[in-house]
Amino acid sequence: MEDPRLRGIWAAIVTPVDPDGEINLERCARHARWLLRQGCHGLGVFGTTGETQAFSVDERRAALEALLAAGLPADRVILGVGCCARADTVALIRHGLGLGVTRMLALPPFFYKNVPEEGLLRAFSEVIEKVADPRLELLLYHFPQVAGVAIPKPVIARLVERYPSTIKGIKDSSADLAHTLDLVRSFPGLAVFAGADQHLLEVLKAGGAGTISAAANLNCAASRVVFDAFERGDLAAAEAGMAKVAAVREVLQKRPLIPAIKHVIADGRHDPVWRTVRPPLVELDPAEGERLLAELDAAGYVHDPDLYSVAAA
Repeated sequence: MEDPRLRGIWAAIVTPVDPDGEINLERCARHARWLLRQGCHGLGVFGTTGETQAFSVDERRAALEALLAAGLPADRVILGVGCCARADTVALIRHGLGLGVTRMLALPPFFYKNVPEEGLLRAFSEVIEKVADPRLELLLYHFPQVAGVAIPKPVIARLVERYPSTIKGIKDSSADLAHTLDLVRSFPGLAVFAGADQHLLEVLKAGGAGTISAAANLNCAASRVVFDAFERGDLAAAEAGMAKVAAVREVLQKRPLIPAIKHVIADGRHDPVWRTVRPPLVELDPAEGERLLAELDAAGYVHDPDLYSVAAA
């Protein structure tokens, strides 16, 4: 029987901004289209890699409208919606649903730390009940290193029990493979994605869904090779492909990830505006950027006229 869960390679898309910090919608749409051509099953829009918390609710709504108007299919979007204020999260979800986007990725409210599990359960429950729309497909976003607030397994279990038709998946960005595999085993009905590209094949072998990753902004074609090889049962090809996926991720994660990715895009497009980030992030300095590009070259990552790609085996 075909697996009904959401699966595949999804890029946590970066958000291009102009030197004044405004979202550049034309660059964003062009990058989104390129990612889909390169093999992404879809895009995570306004996740951590998209510098989400640097943008207002109105900015995020306008950008989503522009992306969809530019031709990005609504069913190939997972929309980041998690905010500290319930009203902001609800507003983003309702707006997305109104545009046909049903899949949402939600951090827990992250300002207060060391909160009880009951508080997290109530926070997610209030959002779901306030939205009150059966179209909502919610993925829980576990990223304790950045958010400072984890989503413990008992909270996930209670949410699944309470809202079985709404809770559809988990993105685990802990970079802890053992934790991700435990989630896969513990919640077989959910689509469990890894945020770490280097864990892709092990997650797929365990029954997980795939990846939603930052590095896919550059390297999604290599991840798609692994996914497709696994799907057709060619584990040797999948293992071989993982070497490329892991090599690129290893180079990128030695730097601040978002500025690093934007630096590579700027180089590939010959477009220095792409390097721009919103404070408190800071662009890579030129020397570090050159070291990054050199290490990517050594890892087998090849720029091409269309932007950049991974060299064929």
